[in-house]
Amino acid sequence: MEQDDFRDIAERTLHHYDVNAPRFFAGTIDHDVSQNIAALLDAIEAEAPFTILDLGCGPGRDLKTLRSMGHRAIGLDGSARFVEMAAQYSGCEVWLQNFLDLDLPDELFDGIYANASLFHVPRSLLPKVLKELYAALKPGGVLFSSNPRGNNEEGWNGPRWGSFHDYPAWEAFVTEAGFEPMHHYYRPAGLPRDQQPWLASVWRKLI
Repeated sequence: MEQDDFRDIAERTLHHYDVNAPRFFAGTIDHDVSQNIAALLDAIEAEAPFTILDLGCGPGRDLKTLRSMGHRAIGLDGSARFVEMAAQYSGCEVWLQNFLDLDLPDELFDGIYANASLFHVPRSLLPKVLKELYAALKPGGVLFSSNPRGNNEEGWNGPRWGSFHDYPAWEAFVTEAGFEPMHHYYRPAGLPRDQQPWLASVWRKLI
C-alpha cells in the first residue's frame, strides 16, 4: 500500500466514527470489558497508580473506568468527535492523533490499552505502529490488545477498514516489534470458540 492508501483508509474510517459518535456511545457504554482492563492492570509490575494510554479510546468509557480506579489515564483517538466526548465524559486528558501520525512521548506509560482499535491498522503499517507503542512504554511496560479475530484477511467492512488476524499471525507482528508474549484469550468468556469473535492478548516490553 502507498501513503495515499493509508490516508484514504484513515479518513474514511474516522469519518464513520465522527458521524456516528452518539450512536456508537449509546451502543457500547454498557459493554462489560472488565476482563480486559484486569488483564492489563494485573500484568503491570510497577507500583500503582499507573500511567495508562487508552489507545483508540472512543467516547471514553474505559478511560473513565481507569481514572475511577486511581490511575493516570490519557486517551488517544483519531476521531475529533470522540476526543471531545471522551474528555467531557471521563475528565481525562485526550489526544487527537491517528495511527498514521502518532506522536507519543518515549517511555511514559506503564501500560497501553488497545481495546478494539489496532484492527483498524492495515497490515503493512502495523510494524511501524507497534514499534511506536513499544517506544512509548516504560521498560517492563505492558501492551494489551483486543481485536476481532479472523483468518488474516483485511479490507473494507462497510465504511470501516479492518485487519482480522489469527493468533499466530498477530504474535508474529507483535514479537517482531520487540514484545514478549504473556498470555492470550478469547471473548466472550465461557462460550464455544466459534462464538468467541474477539482475540485478546497481553505483551511485555522487554527491559
